[in-house]
Amino acid sequence: MAGKRINSPWGVVGHYAALIVLALITLAPIWVMIATGFKPDVVVQSRDPVWFFFVPTLDNYEFILTRGRFDTYLVNSIIVGTLSTVFTLTFGGLCAYALARTEFHGRVFVANTTLLVRMVPPAVLAVPAFAMVIQFNLDNDLAVLVFFYTALNLPFAIWLLFGFYKQIPVELEEAAIVDGATPLQVFYKVLLPLMTSGYAVAGIFTFRIAWNEFILALLLTSRSTRTLPVGAAGFITDTGVEWGRIMAMGTLIVIPPLLFTFFAARQIIAGMTAGAVKG
Repeated sequence: MAGKRINSPWGVVGHYAALIVLALITLAPIWVMIATGFKPDVVVQSRDPVWFFFVPTLDNYEFILTRGRFDTYLVNSIIVGTLSTVFTLTFGGLCAYALARTEFHGRVFVANTTLLVRMVPPAVLAVPAFAMVIQFNLDNDLAVLVFFYTALNLPFAIWLLFGFYKQIPVELEEAAIVDGATPLQVFYKVLLPLMTSGYAVAGIFTFRIAWNEFILALLLTSRSTRTLPVGAAGFITDTGVEWGRIMAMGTLIVIPPLLFTFFAARQIIAGMTAGAVKG
């Protein structure tokens, strides 16, 4: 019945109308952000919104790249995002493998409940995390931020990779061991090639969360250890909100995750259709 409705003239019209509406809802905020970054302050502060026709300027980008400490924030974000992703995938992969290969009562329940920890919003953990960091004099250290992001993302990585490991037959590992492979060779030559999609999906989500997180980064960093989202918030001043510079910096912030997702799109689609979502 669904196929007949889509193939009918009204079904086709409704199908494409829904796609256009969804595309507009998705792309409209992105267009507003990019366009505002190229608008002069006079146009941005105008009472009458100017959506399309204005003389573009690079003043906002020039200020950010030359006087906005953008390079420092970018390096901090890359360090925090990369290290937390590496640690999350390493420890999460080991935990997921142990859960998938160890037989005990309630194994699936334990694997699924790890995801409940991820449901706790970072804002709830912000005050205890801040008190803990101050107590041990670890404030203004990027290592602390890497530690908290790794802890926040581990439940999701474990839950996701657990589904992938479950789909790999144990007989493959046993056959490799019979052929004389060591445990490390089994992991790198047998398991890891089959887990590429799973690690790609987990890596994308982990890096994106660490790259965009704001609350913990705001509380646990100083001027020299700020990340890009906290740096963008610095354009909210006592005299007003510098929308043009905020939007210009937001445009630069979204570029790395978009490129990362674009080049790993094939692995992400394969992982979403063959991994835990399907299983």
